Amino acid sequence: MKKGVSFLVTVALVALVSSLASASDPSPLQDTCVAIDEPKDAVFVNGKFCKDPNLTVAEDFFFSGLDKPGNTSNAVASNVTTVNVDKIKGLNTLGISMVRIDYEPYGQNPPHTHPRATEILTVLEGTLYVGFVTSNTENRFISKVLNKGDVFVFPIGLIHFQFNVGKTKAVAIAGLSSQNPGVITIANAVFGSDPPINPDVLTRAFQLDKKVVSYLQSRF
Repeated sequence: MKKGVSFLVTVALVALVSSLASASDPSPLQDTCVAIDEPKDAVFVNGKFCKDPNLTVAEDFFFSGLDKPGNTSNAVASNVTTVNVDKIKGLNTLGISMVRIDYEPYGQNPPHTHPRATEILTVLEGTLYVGFVTSNTENRFISKVLNKGDVFVFPIGLIHFQFNVGKTKAVAIAGLSSQNPGVITIANAVFGSDPPINPDVLTRAFQLDKKVVSYLQSRF
């Protein structure tokens, strides 16, 4: 092949590969990561600092205790046992974590979102009424009653919940597509923020009497 033709073929291949390539910023692994000019002032990175691979041991990838029920003696009658990068250091950079959720009869995991993860949940015991709401402007409510062995997916960032509609305790296991999914419980965030959101904002947003808003803020 002549040099000129060979050069043109190379250029064409590079252009083709470039057109097929894609890139994006890494997903955030905490709520904020403010840029700073001086590295000496840094206190956290997007993820965790890595251990020397030659020093890793089995315990870095191990967690024990997910067979034990969590304490459900609380206002929502449920408990979430989280197994994320804080519990298993070896999860760092792997983009996955899991939880065990215990529910008393009529207990619930109240409406919440995971800003950094999709969730896939399977019921081990009991019957759960689950659902999520799509984004504006449709706000479609998609729900299902799950029994033992059933699986349901909650897309990343969407408000979702689980409610034990049975007369016995329920247990579920869920996997999440982040080592640190984050969780925002809607009622706690809106009515229990610190410092509190100005009641005038919530009064108009929720179309409620200001006294009702003040009462709800006192509850959280």
